[in-house]
Amino acid sequence: MDKYFVYPQDVDNFGFDWGRLALTCAPEVNGAAKFSAGVVFVPPGQGHSRHNHPGAEEIIFIIKGTGEQMIEDEAGTPETREVGPGCTVFIPESRYHATQNTGSEPMEIFVVYSPVGPEEVLRDAPDFHLIPASDLNGA
Repeated sequence: MDKYFVYPQDVDNFGFDWGRLALTCAPEVNGAAKFSAGVVFVPPGQGHSRHNHPGAEEIIFIIKGTGEQMIEDEAGTPETREVGPGCTVFIPESRYHATQNTGSEPMEIFVVYSPVGPEEVLRDAPDFHLIPASDLNGA
């Protein structure tokens, strides 16, 4: 694997009941120190529940598919918007948010976390399982 040019199937993916995350830019992948990033795959009708990343900001960019993105404001009031290809969503530091695929096709979402690290907490999720890159080749 070339550490500068990484495809989602080149790395072990984080699997969940709602989809998977391929970290394509992270300390263990290519030595990234200031941020981490990857591609999230969400099947139709699925999504991740309300959560936050304490101390970190997040950028979400919708590559493919349609869904709903919820972000809570500073007072904790949720705001939900329809999102689709080309939409960039900024999640302020420590803010609660959730994503739901409301379309009939899989969603592909590019995410960036800064600083690096909040994605590692996902390993503690009860439905977490590692999907080896060898299982993804040809997917």
